[in-house]
Amino acid sequence: MINNKSILITGGTGSFGKMFTKMILERYPNVKRLVIYSRDELKQFEMAQCYPVEKYPQIRFFIGDVRDAARFKRACEGIDIIIHAAALKQVPTAEYNPDECIKTNIGGAQNVIDAALSMNVKIVVALSTDKAAAPINLYGATKLVSDKLFISANNIKGNRDLRFSVVRYGNVMGSRGSVIPFFMKKRAEGILPVTHKDMTRFNISLEEGVEMVLWAIENAIGNEIFVPKIPSYTIETVAKAIAPNCRVEYIGIRPGEKLHEEMITESDSYNTIEFDRYYAILPTGIDKQKYLKHYQAWEVPNGFKYNSGTNNDWETVESMREKIKKYVDPNFKVE
Repeated sequence: MINNKSILITGGTGSFGKMFTKMILERYPNVKRLVIYSRDELKQFEMAQCYPVEKYPQIRFFIGDVRDAARFKRACEGIDIIIHAAALKQVPTAEYNPDECIKTNIGGAQNVIDAALSMNVKIVVALSTDKAAAPINLYGATKLVSDKLFISANNIKGNRDLRFSVVRYGNVMGSRGSVIPFFMKKRAEGILPVTHKDMTRFNISLEEGVEMVLWAIENAIGNEIFVPKIPSYTIETVAKAIAPNCRVEYIGIRPGEKLHEEMITESDSYNTIEFDRYYAILPTGIDKQKYLKHYQAWEVPNGFKYNSGTNNDWETVESMREKIKKYVDPNFKVE
């Protein structure tokens, strides 16, 4: 599915994009072309040092913004697969600059869809977030709209051999702006600022996020919002795992934050199926039997919800330390 294909990833110089690039080149050395599309020339320059053209002739670095429809369409010439990872995702920034967030997360999503429809692309997988389920902040609301746009694009593709799907998952360990690197920096000060003692989040590694996207490329029919089965953690557990000797200072829930995150709401349950590794939220009115058969899946009970506070799978202090060492910093030690 990937060897001898041309792939474009938006936001390709971000945390996900760099891990996606690394894993693609390791597993699919015969990938025809891998286009890293992003707007930051410095990040592209720095990433290009890791992938010299003499050794990686299949990589292309393409400067551009998903807001620029004409530029993005040009980048999609000859592309078979688009992974859409570009987004403005900092919650406080989005609250303060709502129009900028809307232009990138909604307008940019529509530009990706339009280019895919115009340029004979075969597969589009868009990255979503747990904040898109019952959103209370602008970032989550824009990603909900983006999800709706990508799923609805399956209705206007006509007879094109093209499918649009979405992957939705929780906090990514070690990604920029996440709590783990923040706590690792703050522990030198002896005080860790924690929003609320009961706050929970879903937990996934960058590698697991990439695995999910690769799985969707290989298996998706189109129309699905995929949700992984992953553990939750409390923010206090992360604090104890990283700096058990630091004093915790409770600072309160910040604007736009939830105490717990949801990836599947109770209202979604009527259209959600479950199988071995994932859930899939389907559009209302679609032929659910087709998806049940394809994934060897079963329907979730009406009223089901997938909430980080009521999850059955939890990280412990010990498991968090193991994962931090494995996925974030191999030299991590408790101080």
